Amino acid sequence: MDRVELWRSMLRIRRLEEAVVRLAEDASRPIRGHVHVSIGQEATAVGACAALEPHDHLFTTHRNHGHVLARGGDPMRILAEILGREAGYSHGRAGGFHVAAPDLGILHTSAIVGGAIPLAAGAAFAAQRLGTGRASLVFFGDGAMEEGVFSETLNIAQLWKLPVVLLMENNSVSPTERGGRGSPTSEHSAAALSDVPRAYGVQTQVIDGTDVEMVLETTRRALDGVRRGEGPVFIEARTSRWPGNYGSSPTLSLSGATDISWAWMPAAPAEPVRAWSERSDPVLAFARRLLDSTPSQTLMDIDAAVCAEIARAVDEALSSPQPLPDSALQYVLAPFG
Repeated sequence: MDRVELWRSMLRIRRLEEAVVRLAEDASRPIRGHVHVSIGQEATAVGACAALEPHDHLFTTHRNHGHVLARGGDPMRILAEILGREAGYSHGRAGGFHVAAPDLGILHTSAIVGGAIPLAAGAAFAAQRLGTGRASLVFFGDGAMEEGVFSETLNIAQLWKLPVVLLMENNSVSPTERGGRGSPTSEHSAAALSDVPRAYGVQTQVIDGTDVEMVLETTRRALDGVRRGEGPVFIEARTSRWPGNYGSSPTLSLSGATDISWAWMPAAPAEPVRAWSERSDPVLAFARRLLDSTPSQTLMDIDAAVCAEIARAVDEALSSPQPLPDSALQYVLAPFG
């Protein structure tokens, strides 16, 4: 995937997530319930998924929309699942917290904090025993490291040298700390979260999670290592939380949708998001780097095409019917045989 395509993939996530927020804030309430979006974490999704092989397994969290899209998911089917419609990946039964796509290697998505970590290790164990050459990659947030299952999984993965990459998206980092090693938190006794996997002897990398090329290269090296039988790798991808995510629900009211021209007009965003847009937004940061070789009009044209794609996906998802009440027990259990 070339640099422009990496950016396009990040932009598709941004426009999808903005569409989700608009639907959630719609007075007609097409989304019944809370949504979690990954605005500001697009580089980790795109960089890590670009490093995966088609047959690898991916496990993710309640902020899963971007991961599924980066893995090759259909934006309409993702939106339909969030909306609880029949066209969704789980026919509207799973909702936005549990978007899964087994045909893409996304076997399960868990909204339970840390819930996907042991599942990823289990899939890696199966791949190791069967000799399939598959690796597992699991996304999780910094809060998951407070769960006992994280330490238990880390321990057994290291003992058995499982082919699993554990990618922690730390979205609680200030812009000035983002590239550094320390990750202070008032909710964990470790001075730096990356010290925890190091204590288990696990190979550990701390990277700038807003740099898609760094995420891609780091994840690619990690996957190469786990395939060689070197054991698990832990990556802390450090990002800064999008200002619209600080309230009880995500909102676009602070600034509206992202304007790509902000990449070369840093003073243009509204004050509540100006500093974040200039220093922490991975989509705008990579757009600025592309300007060395790509005209700004080309980026604007790509954005127009992406916006049109997502608008079509929204319309198609909204036109998909809701599951009928008498079909409630369908898809409850996977068929045997």
